[in-house]
This record gives sequence, structure tokens and C-alpha cells, in this order.
Amino acid sequence: MLKLINVCKQYPKFKLDNVSFSIEEGSICGFIGRNGAGKTTTLKGMMNLLHFDSGEVHVFGHNFFDNELENRQNISFSLSEINYFPDMKIGKLTKVTARFYKNWNQELYEKICKKFNIDQDKKVKELSSGMKVKYNLAIALSHEAKLLILDEPTSGLDPVSRDEILDIFKNLVKTGKRSILFSTHITSDLEKCADHIVYIKKGKIISSKTKEEFVSDYKYVEGNVSLFGKTKDKLISFKKDEKTFSGLVRIENAKDLDKKLKISNPDLETVMIYEEKEGEEDEEFIF
Repeated sequence: MLKLINVCKQYPKFKLDNVSFSIEEGSICGFIGRNGAGKTTTLKGMMNLLHFDSGEVHVFGHNFFDNELENRQNISFSLSEINYFPDMKIGKLTKVTARFYKNWNQELYEKICKKFNIDQDKKVKELSSGMKVKYNLAIALSHEAKLLILDEPTSGLDPVSRDEILDIFKNLVKTGKRSILFSTHITSDLEKCADHIVYIKKGKIISSKTKEEFVSDYKYVEGNVSLFGKTKDKLISFKKDEKTFSGLVRIENAKDLDKKLKISNPDLETVMIYEEKEGEEDEEFIF
């Protein structure tokens, strides 16, 4: 459905460095990394909103840029910082938007809006963050988009709205004909709906695997501080106080750990926290 091959983008203080990953049909892919890691730069570049210095973007088995206008007919793309005309009513905005899509299905659009409770007479500025996400999805489904690329779609939503959106995501890919790529730093969202995880750190892809494979590469370690000295070199990073410590190890380093340590399987949030702390000392900050 989507494949990036060694894409690069150089800025004065940041580099997107040979980013490669792919998304299969019928899957939900979570694109994770801390703020500034390169998520939005990657998404913008794959849609030609900025120009990669090198590399290739393939969609539906073909180079995206060879037939960009046709490919865009089958893609729905939404950036978190883009807003519609705030004083325009939803119904009028939709009429303008529909002109760009040859496969627009007005009957389906109206059915979806009824399902999502989207009021056509409301102005854009009157929509909540959750309703804006639902409106984006209504537009995507009404022009039969096969690939949805969303930047931080659940950011700022309350827990109930987030859960509702994630349920919609899962239903959208059930037929196996659609795929969703969405960037986020809310790892609990990915625990609920993602099949695949792409993790980017400082402009480089650290991992691109199924969710289960991704977390199985690590073990979470806890123990008495007396065991810290002989464990430290195996830890990716750690947290430590006067009595105890905790840290993350790669699976290949877990077999030789002291039997007195508590070793468990980490969740996505734990992996991301400790991976991002790699190379940093856990120093106490006194206020």
C-alpha cells in the first residue's frame, strides 16, 4: 500500500536519514517518536508538500510522483496544524472539496455524516477537535480513499472521543482494502488499534515491525540498587533512586541477568521512554 525507500531531507540542524518502511493492505500503522524526531517531515515529504533530497515513495505499487494527481484520488491526508476556513459552513466546504474527487459519493457522505452526527449547518470553528477528525474521515471515505495518512489525529481529544476514533479506525480496515498510517506520541492509542509500529528517533528509523515483534525485542528490568553495578552495562537506559532501579534491555542481553532481578515484558510507552533516554544519565533535579 505504501513504501518509503531511503528518503532523506537535510536541514541546517536536522536530517531525515535514509528513512525506509512499508505498510501492508488492511493494516493500521502507528508512526511514533518524540516531538522533533521527523514524523511530520516524513509525512509532508511523502505527499510532496516538501521535497525530499533523495529516495522514493511508492503507493499502490507505483512511484507516487510519476502519477501524483491520480494517486491523490486514492489517498486522504491530514496534517494536525491545518485548519479549514473557520467561518465556512460544513455543507458548503464539502461542496467545494467534492469537486476535486472523481469518485465522490454524496449519498455515502450523507450517510456517514448522519452516523457521525456531523451537522452540515455548523461552521468549522464550531466543531470540536473530535468532530474535525470525524469530518476528515467522512471526506476520506466519501471519495473512496484506500490509504489514510493522518498526523496526530487523536492529539487533544478527550479519552471518550479518542476511543471512539480508534474504534472507527479498526472498522475502516476490516475489509482489508484500506490502510491507515497515523503519527502519534500517545502510545496507549497504539496498544488499542495498531498492527504495525514504525519508530523514528532523531531522523532515523529505529524499528519497523508488528506491534508484538516490536515490544518482544525488549525486557523491562527492576531490582535492588545493590544489583545495579553489574547490570548497568546491559541497560539501554535506566532510572535509579537510593533503594531501587529500573531499566530496559534488549532481548539478547536479558539471558545473562541476575536471577534476583524482576524481569517483565514492557509496553510501548516503556520502550519509547527508555529508548529516548539512551545515553543520558538519570540525575536527580532539585527544585
